[in-house]
Amino acid sequence: MKPVVVRSINDADILRCVDILRTGGVFSWVECRRDPEDGSGWRRIGVPQGAFPTQDAAEAAARAAVAWMDG
Repeated sequence: MKPVVVRSINDADILRCVDILRTGGVFSWVECRRDPEDGSGWRRIGVPQGAFPTQDAAEAAARAAVAWMDG
């Protein structure tokens, strides 16, 4: 089953984001980046993390792991 993005949280510059994903009945998160001069859109940084029971739990885990989300 293909993951579905249920929420995207952007940084202040809109050059990075964290996508909250739903696959079946579980949620995960993945950090992405884009280079405006490149024009190819968003790219994942790493692989989706976790298998959380709720969207809120996945977001909380992302906030704990991704430094720019702290501020």
